[in-house]
Amino acid sequence: MTEISSEIGRQIGILVNRKGSVEYVILGDQRGILIPDLSRHRGAPTRLRGLRCVHTHLRSEGLTDDDLTDLALLRLDLMATLSMETNGRPERMDVGYLLPENPGGQQWAISSFKSPGQCDIDFLDLIQSLEDEFQRSQRVRDSGEREERALLVGAYRRSRYDADDSTEELKDLARSSGVTVVDSVIQRSQEIDSRFLIGRGKLKDLVIRCNQLGVDLMIFDNNLTPTQAAAIADFAEVRVIDRTQLILDIFAQRAKTQDGKVQVELAQLRYLLPRLSGKNTALSRLAGGIGGRGPGETKLEIDRRRVRDRIHALEKRLNSLSRARNQRRARRLQAGLPILSIIGYTNAGKSTLLNALTNSHVRVEDKLFATLDTASRRLRFPRERDVVITDTVGFIRDLPPDLIGAFRATLDELKDADLLIHLVDISHPRFEEQIESVRKLLEELELTHIPRLLVFNKQDRMEQSLVKNVSDRWGGISISAIDRSTSYPLLVAIESLLWKNDRECCLL
Repeated sequence: MTEISSEIGRQIGILVNRKGSVEYVILGDQRGILIPDLSRHRGAPTRLRGLRCVHTHLRSEGLTDDDLTDLALLRLDLMATLSMETNGRPERMDVGYLLPENPGGQQWAISSFKSPGQCDIDFLDLIQSLEDEFQRSQRVRDSGEREERALLVGAYRRSRYDADDSTEELKDLARSSGVTVVDSVIQRSQEIDSRFLIGRGKLKDLVIRCNQLGVDLMIFDNNLTPTQAAAIADFAEVRVIDRTQLILDIFAQRAKTQDGKVQVELAQLRYLLPRLSGKNTALSRLAGGIGGRGPGETKLEIDRRRVRDRIHALEKRLNSLSRARNQRRARRLQAGLPILSIIGYTNAGKSTLLNALTNSHVRVEDKLFATLDTASRRLRFPRERDVVITDTVGFIRDLPPDLIGAFRATLDELKDADLLIHLVDISHPRFEEQIESVRKLLEELELTHIPRLLVFNKQDRMEQSLVKNVSDRWGGISISAIDRSTSYPLLVAIESLLWKNDRECCLL
């Protein structure tokens, strides 16, 4: 190999299976070789590819970054390079192979030999021991985890503080979706790569990390364009989802009522439609009859048409459900009962507050978007005065536009509210940003004209002096929704706003 490579001035490579048979012969150029598509060969998180690559180098440079990247991305059994003297004789041999997860975080091991004859590695024994270790690590994970394993990725132009906070929120979203987060990566850059978002080099490192940790999917904190999502998935060979898909998945898990299910499916299909893509017309069908001959619709076109038809059907179904909802709203308005709506950032404690005020048993979980379907209850005040109090879906920053559009019919119910109770988790380190996120969404929904009562929840998690300072500064009321005895000031404020028209009391 080295003599031929020296004679023609180009790198030469071979791919050898475990029986010692040459599967491929590769002719490269001066700089490297291009490994062919190996998809027909086995590949799994616990197994290597079953092929080892041996190729020449025209200079004595050892294993290059490209060599190690191919080793990791393709999960080759082994990568070996042959350097040569000027007369074409082999001068040096470098061998690299992947390592299972280890305390030092090493991704591969490299050995160098002065000549190929000095290489004393028992290849088959080495590969068997490596695969046994990969499988042992996977069995340990499988025995303790049934959830998917995810690597979180975020590319930001914002400050490090904002990036860390956004990543923490993504972790909470992932856990709420039933995903095990094994690692997270933050990249701050002034320029965002138009194709791979984080750049090709960084993506290579992440794919290697995914292989080592047995990651099932990569979750991006950014909203990926269809082109970016496809390019990253093709390169990484693992499932790739973005923030919007993750939120849609959580909503799909939480939806229980017909309203919720229809709205979630509609949002999912609207998100999916521009991301349907195809590479060729191999799945074209022939349409029979005059005027119908020719290639007909491709599989891609059929899929798009079916999605559009389903979207149209869901919109009609949603309109039908909206009419029924409007009838219920009309009955409430005819009864003349004031309507209170509890709004706020997700996981602020809205359902817990509803249960505390009305002695209800709405499901409560310490998860983001635990409540998806709205719930209404009656709350009685002294002197035989009743109000209708409604729990709503939680807000979150950068809420997907498709989701806002699908849930607009539900969120429009807030327009009938006489008072919005804006609940805030005072124990959250970024509660001020959460207040601003809710305010922006209210502006988008054109609800800023409705009076709002700012209520700080979870005061039991903070020092009382700090709680008082925050409440005074923001002009709000502090409570602990799990302690009903703290709700008296809230009830007094609600009564004052609804029946005494005291607009100076705790209004935001």
